[in-house]
Amino acid sequence: MPPGGGGPMKDCEYSQISTHSSSPMESPHKKKKIAARRKWEVFPGRNKFFCNGRIMMARQTGVFYLTLILILVTSGLFFAFDCPYLAVKITPAIPVVGGILFFFVMGTLLRTSFSDPGVLPRATPDEAADLERQIDIANGTSSGGYRPPPRTKEVIINGQTVKLKYCFTCKIFRPPRASHCSLCDNCVERFDHHCPWVGNCVGKRNYRFFYMFILSLSFLTVFIFAFVITHVILRSQQTGFLNALKDSPASVLEAVVCFFSVWSIVGLSGFHTYLISSNQTTNEDIKGSWSNKRGKENYNPYSYGNIFTNCCVALCGPISPSLIDRRGYILPDTPQPAAPSNGMAAYGATQSQSDMAAATPLLQSEPSLTSDELHLPGKPGLGTPCASLTLGQPTPPSSMPNLSAEAVLTDILPLKEEHMGHQFLTPEEAPSPPRMLAGSPLAHSRTMHVLGLASQDALHEDSVRGLVKLSSV
Repeated sequence: MPPGGGGPMKDCEYSQISTHSSSPMESPHKKKKIAARRKWEVFPGRNKFFCNGRIMMARQTGVFYLTLILILVTSGLFFAFDCPYLAVKITPAIPVVGGILFFFVMGTLLRTSFSDPGVLPRATPDEAADLERQIDIANGTSSGGYRPPPRTKEVIINGQTVKLKYCFTCKIFRPPRASHCSLCDNCVERFDHHCPWVGNCVGKRNYRFFYMFILSLSFLTVFIFAFVITHVILRSQQTGFLNALKDSPASVLEAVVCFFSVWSIVGLSGFHTYLISSNQTTNEDIKGSWSNKRGKENYNPYSYGNIFTNCCVALCGPISPSLIDRRGYILPDTPQPAAPSNGMAAYGATQSQSDMAAATPLLQSEPSLTSDELHLPGKPGLGTPCASLTLGQPTPPSSMPNLSAEAVLTDILPLKEEHMGHQFLTPEEAPSPPRMLAGSPLAHSRTMHVLGLASQDALHEDSVRGLVKLSSV
């Protein structure tokens, strides 16, 4: 114990404070177990997930169910009413071939509808902020501008210049051939189109299954239509045409559905066969991005120049893994994707953060200064009696005289004295509205409560008007 001590020093005990408890009254030893969430539960796009994230579809699935009903009903009627007669009269191979086509159609349809089409993950807030800084540096944008810089990049692919566009929703530069789907609200790699009949986007990871679906559906539709007509003809030879229709009314319904469907399905299959042979997407073909002739200036840089090679790449190439990891668990420190915004809002947020901080000086808490620290030469002390202050007309905000920062700082720094919970200022040090509107550093302004003995109302009104105009600046 040091000499001169007042007594024995008591031992100090420090208790560790738990910062992880949800409430101050909760014991740190009794923590509730929070169930781990998967990424599909907080997925930012407009999608539906089933089977714990294994199935991924678009939110609009009404037309998909219509497709499912048409295929199931038409095929079911064919197997129930036509196949028994055709298997006896012609060959048992007819229902076998029809069954193989039906299961192939259903398998490719479900594979197309329930899979990830190639959704690109969105940027995290840190990645988006870093990309914004890179864009500003690359374009040489000044801090005072309001016009967003151009958000494109150019890359060379097989001698052809391709522009990479910036997505304001996903906060990324989209790779070549990628596009943002407005219905699913996702950027999809090698985006072909959004197909409501399958209830999903068609992109890099499910395009081959979509093509196999429409191609096999074309064969199934033609197969059912041809053998339904054969069934009706064989029955009409025995009992007459009208009696054949009465004996098999399901065949009439099948023939009508197949007749009106076969044209669009076969035409769609032929169109996508052309796209595969030239290594194009529906999106590129509609926009007219490329020409099939290599000699032209806008030739297709993705084509291999050979129909067989293009088909093999599209149908037999490896399937890339999903990039969104929708069934993965969310870690506590995992950053979430940045919130979508338009270009002006995103650019303004990066350019005017300091201006926004300076525009709200009254919200900033700064340390108070004593009267000795604020005593300025040429200014009266605290004991000087207050004189009356004549109020004038308010000065419009547009009149802003150019004063130096030192003069303005001398005029706006208040003198503080603790007396009955109020701060007193002399009339000479009360802020004047014209001087308050000068281009002074707003970050050094303070809240001033003016209370005089002889001119309390006048000083208070003058100070408040000056602060209001300062905030409007």
